[in-house]
Amino acid sequence: MAGNGLPSLGRVKLSDLLASEGIPSDSYKLSVSTLSQSIAQYSAAIIQFSSSDASLLRSCLESARLYFYQKPSFPTADMNIIHTSDSREWCKTSGYYADSQLWQEIYDFRPGLTPIEPSNGIEFPPAGLPDIFPLLGKASRVILDAVGFYLNLRSSPFNDILDNVPLRNREISSSVLSVCCHARPSFQHHNHLTPTTEDAQLVMFSDHDHQIDKSLISLVKPDKPGLHIRDINGRWIILDNDLGPRDAIIYTGLALYQATAGYINPAMHRTDIGNLQDNIYGRCSLAFKLMPKSMTSLSCSEMTAAGHGVEAQFQIPVTVDDFMQRSHPTDQLFTRGSFPSFSFPTAQEGHWIDEILVQDH
Repeated sequence: MAGNGLPSLGRVKLSDLLASEGIPSDSYKLSVSTLSQSIAQYSAAIIQFSSSDASLLRSCLESARLYFYQKPSFPTADMNIIHTSDSREWCKTSGYYADSQLWQEIYDFRPGLTPIEPSNGIEFPPAGLPDIFPLLGKASRVILDAVGFYLNLRSSPFNDILDNVPLRNREISSSVLSVCCHARPSFQHHNHLTPTTEDAQLVMFSDHDHQIDKSLISLVKPDKPGLHIRDINGRWIILDNDLGPRDAIIYTGLALYQATAGYINPAMHRTDIGNLQDNIYGRCSLAFKLMPKSMTSLSCSEMTAAGHGVEAQFQIPVTVDDFMQRSHPTDQLFTRGSFPSFSFPTAQEGHWIDEILVQDH
């Protein structure tokens, strides 16, 4: 089926991925097939939100542009804003920080840690984050459950490693909503880093400079194109060049790769900032990362119970905290060499899940 795969990134309505009691509907089966095949080929897919949810996302993006635009050229030296990339702090990031090497500024919203209202002179954060967080969190869980259905796992197979809904008293969210800005002109100018198109591509498009999220699922809504991902054939393709106002990008992370014994590959992605020289706002995006809880373990027991083969390297559970602090060289990731094939049976053909063929070579 690899030769008859999707010609481009799969696009699925979020509403069609909502599971219900009883036999799955044809629209659900088709949507899961499209989502899963897109993830298998591209490690990513396009998710379409409702009009009302899209309006909320658009408003938050507009607020994000203004938030970064009003920031000083570069925060003063006495401000604690430089991200140290300390892996031990993976579930504790909150508020504003910057990475001058990537021309990137970030505001992390983490429920249970990030104040919703400013106090003691603290600046106002981008608007709408307390509303966007549950919206994207629920969407990510729906997508994760659809992946579980595709793999023939039990219902909600990953719930044991996810945060409580809602969070309990004094709990801090493991998942995080990041408001990001790439290549804001005043930020670049202060650092003498204003890139030409060629310079930006040299920095951002190095063969060794791609990123892999350690999330289960990442869901991104950008305001401008620029996100590239490597497909199953090793080609870099742009994901967000043709996004509609209701569309967002989802891609898979290392935690899902580990929890599914390598059946779901993590997305390798990078961002092009070479076409932003004349843009006063830079490139802004909302990025929600669905993360496992730090005090749990990533285990492939669900995969084993469903009858999937699990290689030796995945058979020993690994604690989430250790997994997040560990480096994961891309050349050491296990790859299966092919992706699953799908059929699209009619309602008369019986149980659809029996028609999915997972082929390992």
